[in-house]
Amino acid sequence: MAEKIQTRTGDTTLRPGTIDDVDTIHAALLRFGAHTGGHQQITSTAEDFRRYGFGDKPAFSTLIAEVGGEFAGLCLHFPIFSTWMGRPGVYIQDLYVEDRFRGRKIGEKLLRRVARDCRRDGGVYLRLSVDTDNDGAKAFYEKLGIGWAHYEQTQKIVGEAFFAFADAVQDGETE
Repeated sequence: MAEKIQTRTGDTTLRPGTIDDVDTIHAALLRFGAHTGGHQQITSTAEDFRRYGFGDKPAFSTLIAEVGGEFAGLCLHFPIFSTWMGRPGVYIQDLYVEDRFRGRKIGEKLLRRVARDCRRDGGVYLRLSVDTDNDGAKAFYEKLGIGWAHYEQTQKIVGEAFFAFADAVQDGETE
């Protein structure tokens, strides 16, 4: 269901992304990568988004912001669960606002809507990560009260190292 929000500069509409939005979603994430200097790390395709984001078992959801019917930004997210709290939450994978729409609180509106939907479904927390050199994003999140968790550090394994790790058979293990 789309939610219309009045802003000083016009109407902002928030709505769930659909399979028809895949090319727009992927193109926005490519622009996001270029904006943050990480474009060379992006190997995803629009087909990846079609395959994994829509259908019987979607791996993620998107919330899209439009201003006057024009794409303004998106929040790509998925559910997570805290074993320590025993409650669900939401992980924000990507938050992107087109340059020409920045300063209109669109990013904040997207985050608050995702948080509200999470809370409605029993969720009690929101988690995201920020590139260490993205000072603008860190300041934005801090301003909203989304602070750095000094007691955590993200660990990661990708590509061939991940495949080797996943495919390794441990002593005494059978497939």
